[in-house]
Amino acid sequence: MKISIIGAGAMGGALTEGLIKGDYIKNEDICVADPSRSSRDHFSNLGITATPSNQLAAQGADVVCVVVKPWLVEQVLKGIKDVLDYSQQMLIVVAAGVSSESIKAWLDKGSDMIPIFLVIPNIAIAQLQSMTFVAPVVAEPQQTEQVKALFDSMGQTIITEESHLGAGTTLASCGIAYAMRYIRAAAEGGVELGFKADEAKKIVMQTMKGAVELLESSGLHPEAAIDLVTTPGGVTIKGLNEMEHAGFTSAVIRGLKAGAKS
Repeated sequence: MKISIIGAGAMGGALTEGLIKGDYIKNEDICVADPSRSSRDHFSNLGITATPSNQLAAQGADVVCVVVKPWLVEQVLKGIKDVLDYSQQMLIVVAAGVSSESIKAWLDKGSDMIPIFLVIPNIAIAQLQSMTFVAPVVAEPQQTEQVKALFDSMGQTIITEESHLGAGTTLASCGIAYAMRYIRAAAEGGVELGFKADEAKKIVMQTMKGAVELLESSGLHPEAAIDLVTTPGGVTIKGLNEMEHAGFTSAVIRGLKAGAKS
């Protein structure tokens, strides 16, 4: 499978890094297009093809990924429309809030439509740890399985409806920032408790990794796992109750809902 990524910004760059680190696609079958010379040089040095031409990148690829800011999607799609082979290629668009109806309108040639997938990964895809949402549009089941397998090689993937992509974005794509904000807050608390900043960050990150591993291996509901470490009158329940008095759970839910509305 040959794959081209148009756009090597934060998300496009992370996707490209993930493809390079993984073993699902050979480096010689990866191409990235970006106007930035420094970005192209960076990826060329990692052993893949890099070009300033979106059209050149789109030609000959089995999968074309457009990973640009939402307001640039129309311009990019119209720029590669004439070189896309709707009968041989698949198109992946990674851009929050861009509808399939708009994409189909921009790509309309008056005949069959190219298979389209709306995809929302997060930047942990660079470390093969993304939570990715895929919404198929004008796609066959076999093509959907191919795209799912591609993103499964860089984390975990959920096939969903287009209407759920907003929720997926705030829960996993924005959510990674929310998790990092907790790490920052807890690390700052660790400094106040007497640890050096780097030590506090290391402690919090390892603790979060341990929590995830515990839930994954045990299958426990988070509240059941919490019960394992909360003794009557103990420090854990006192800390949890103080966080809840400050609105911890409510703040998380409100933040997620606010992100989904935008």
